[in-house]
Amino acid sequence: MGMVNRENIPLVPFFYFFCMLGFVFIPTEAAVKKYQFNIQVTNVSRLCHAKPIVTVNGMFPGPTIYVREGDRVLVNVTNSAQYNMSIHWHGLKQYRNGWADGPAYITQCPIKTGNSYVYDFNVTGQRGTLWWHAHIFWLRATVYGAIVIMPKQGTPLPFPQPEREETILLGEWWNNDVEELVNQGNKLGLPPNMSDAHTINGKPGPLFPCSDKHTFAMEVEQGKTYLLRIINAALNDELFFAIAGHNLIVVEVDAVYTKPFTTQAILIAPGQTTNVLVQASQVPSRYFMAARPFMDAPLSIDNKTATSILQYKGIPNTVLPILPQLPAPNDTNFALSYNAKIRSLNSPQFPANVPIKVDRHLFYTIGLGINPCPTCLNGTQLTASLNNITFVMPQIGLLQAHYFNIKGVFRTDFPDRPPTPFNYTGAPLTANLGTTLGTRLSKIAFNSTVELVLQDTNLLSVESHPFHLHGYNFFVVGTGVGNFNPSKDPAKFNLVDPPERNTVGVPTGGWTAIRFRADNPGVWFMHCHLELHTSWGLKTAFVVENGKGADQSVLPPPKDLPLC
Repeated sequence: MGMVNRENIPLVPFFYFFCMLGFVFIPTEAAVKKYQFNIQVTNVSRLCHAKPIVTVNGMFPGPTIYVREGDRVLVNVTNSAQYNMSIHWHGLKQYRNGWADGPAYITQCPIKTGNSYVYDFNVTGQRGTLWWHAHIFWLRATVYGAIVIMPKQGTPLPFPQPEREETILLGEWWNNDVEELVNQGNKLGLPPNMSDAHTINGKPGPLFPCSDKHTFAMEVEQGKTYLLRIINAALNDELFFAIAGHNLIVVEVDAVYTKPFTTQAILIAPGQTTNVLVQASQVPSRYFMAARPFMDAPLSIDNKTATSILQYKGIPNTVLPILPQLPAPNDTNFALSYNAKIRSLNSPQFPANVPIKVDRHLFYTIGLGINPCPTCLNGTQLTASLNNITFVMPQIGLLQAHYFNIKGVFRTDFPDRPPTPFNYTGAPLTANLGTTLGTRLSKIAFNSTVELVLQDTNLLSVESHPFHLHGYNFFVVGTGVGNFNPSKDPAKFNLVDPPERNTVGVPTGGWTAIRFRADNPGVWFMHCHLELHTSWGLKTAFVVENGKGADQSVLPPPKDLPLC
């Protein structure tokens, strides 16, 4: 910059000038954040039932990971439970570093009892709310927690600074052992029993038996604004969430800033996160925060309401809280209109880099099905498929097989479109419900742009499916009810400010179109985030090839990567 004559520069503008420059050249030291996760069995009591559950560090929900954008994170996971274990850092992009992604048998073999593994990853170009959870069996029922990524020092939030923030983890509780229920269901070829309660920060709230003491409460002061980091960690239920008497201002989804909008309730699918601002502007009292499922398909669900309390300072606990008006459990119109309001901020600092030209067009049908099972109750078992393929989990990690070129573990011939086109969302289809089994992946060229249309079908029944892609965010460029029309629907795509997410709901009897640039080499899982459907085979993976550049290929595996 050369010499500065300080005598002629008034102090305040000079300070501001430096502040502005500070965003550019004052280096902030990236820190290394270390966490120890002990996987251990802990006795927990809810709904008058005590049972042993798998936890991290004896906590339910588990500990929150706090990092700053640019940090390196080391999480040493030591498994002292009787189950194999792996942890997924949901929504973290893990550039070139699938070894730290966590889904068992996809990017790693699980951590066996008595063993440890260090998840070592960088948090690059992401800030906001994400979460972590077990990614093996149904253990994420109790093994989950929040990830809070603070922006880089000196980077302002694109919304008013809140007084304080709170994490709201929405979950499910079973009175019985979840793994036993799942195993029983699999033997019968049927779904396991639905959950006995929904929870907010591990607590069902006072509308449930023995739960007065199991109620989460948050104190607020009149006139102040609070940020809620809401995470849907439920296994199988999309949830409405609202606070009696208070509007919610949505400012972020899946750790991407949105154009702020006001709503009375939010809808959040398993795997998704939503940050909202709440203004404590009402008459000081106690107000229920409530969560209840959304289900607009003809299926039975656990429709009970979990509650927690927003309590104004100075109000005694004897005041009965007010319940919010949640949308009806089957309010499809609310679901469609709410999701249509979510738009990326798309500011100069946080642009939405939507792929305009598409190199690869994919069309995947989502179906439920029935396959023969001689040992099951009716001689059949329920199953699920993409393009009529039910995914079979391998015996070793797919990423190892890819990296070390181990033959016979998977095929790369997953079809780009369904084998037989049909009227996907017409009358329920009850014949020819068999599926093809296989460990079949789709190979994607490095840095190519992909458009994937996910189409729900009426095989057995239509249903809403939240799909999660590992290793990437994607842009939700379009969605609709009925069958996707390739000649008309793309003209209506939003290619300017579509929501950028890692998990998206495919509407019941409808379709969703997403786009992403395949710039992260490796093997990346894509699956329905309803645990029931994932376990039935509603999953696949993309093999993204290495690029030509030195920093465009999968990193070597860590020395302590678990063996199968």
